[in-house]
Amino acid sequence: MISIDIPGYGSLMAENLVLDYNGTLAIDGELIQGVTEMLNILSHKVVLHVLTADTFGNVATKLQGIPCNLKIIGSVNQDVEKDKYLKQLGAAKSIAIGNGVNDALMLKNAALGIAVMQNEGLSVKSLLNAQILCADINDALSLLLNPKRLAATLRN
Repeated sequence: MISIDIPGYGSLMAENLVLDYNGTLAIDGELIQGVTEMLNILSHKVVLHVLTADTFGNVATKLQGIPCNLKIIGSVNQDVEKDKYLKQLGAAKSIAIGNGVNDALMLKNAALGIAVMQNEGLSVKSLLNAQILCADINDALSLLLNPKRLAATLRN
């Protein structure tokens, strides 16, 4: 569990980390350098969930060796499908990371939503629904590995 009290924000007690794949963990279907190592470390703190439409058809292979739950979503209403998955886990005990329009609802409804802006870009809708914007996935995962950084960002 990732647990931290953030002055002026409240307590964050997350059991789950819900991640988009393409544009967040991967670019053009390939995992971004450093992601595997950080996810393996985080898997000892939270349960990892990867949600994707699997655009490149290789996500299961790319995630081999990373202890995570993989959910392939359909091609329509992806935002609703991702949000439904989050709510089934318990949105109040989940952190979500994403970049696309289809991530906006889960970023809004998670206990903490983190948007990342990488090569694929970042939808404005997701940006407005997140509490934190990170330059890339490695920065976002580092925040979770060092929760006092979250407090520095979110405290009021």
